[in-house]
Amino acid sequence: MGKQAGAHIVWDWNGTLFHDNDAIIGATNAAFGELGLAPITMEQYRAMYCVPVPRFYERLLGRLPTDAEWEVMDETFHRYYAEHRVTCGLTEGVAELLSGWRSAGRSQSILSMYVHDELVPLVRRFGIEAHFLRVDGRVGPSGGSKAEHMVRHVEALAGVDPSRTVVIGDAADDAVAALHVGARAVLYTGGSHSRASLETVGVPVVDTLAEAVAEAERLAA
Repeated sequence: MGKQAGAHIVWDWNGTLFHDNDAIIGATNAAFGELGLAPITMEQYRAMYCVPVPRFYERLLGRLPTDAEWEVMDETFHRYYAEHRVTCGLTEGVAELLSGWRSAGRSQSILSMYVHDELVPLVRRFGIEAHFLRVDGRVGPSGGSKAEHMVRHVEALAGVDPSRTVVIGDAADDAVAALHVGARAVLYTGGSHSRASLETVGVPVVDTLAEAVAEAERLAA
């Protein structure tokens, strides 16, 4: 990789580039069922979801899950999700947006909290891998924040300037991770968080990825 002097986007995957809301809510309710919790709707999920994920479960349980409960719920979630993600596809317009950003001479990458060894072949399956300088998923246990992963990701992007980097994601944690490395953020309402919860973060909030890319271009200018 040579120097990438221009604007750079770090894309989130789940709920942003990858429209997997149906698999996510199904997996969440499967995990809840292990503890006898009633299922929730997508609207309830978007209003209450937060990271670290155990705190999301705390909002519904009224307490943090025990280590044993967390292990059962986490395993159930990932098993269900792996079975049902095959019915999900890219968010509308993604291929054109990625191609357009790259054709303009700008760079982009993916940082996801989805497990790395499953993320990479999934991105490759959609034929979009060549658009990215890096595709990084989570290595290590689930349930934490994205901020420290973002540090490693940005450090590995040779020549990319954090001050001209914009993180596009669907969760407040994406903005927190961006600010942690001196980057900007744009949050997208089509994934895991409601507009109301995203607007409390203090960064631009948009309803489409086309708007997100336009905002990223402005912020990184």
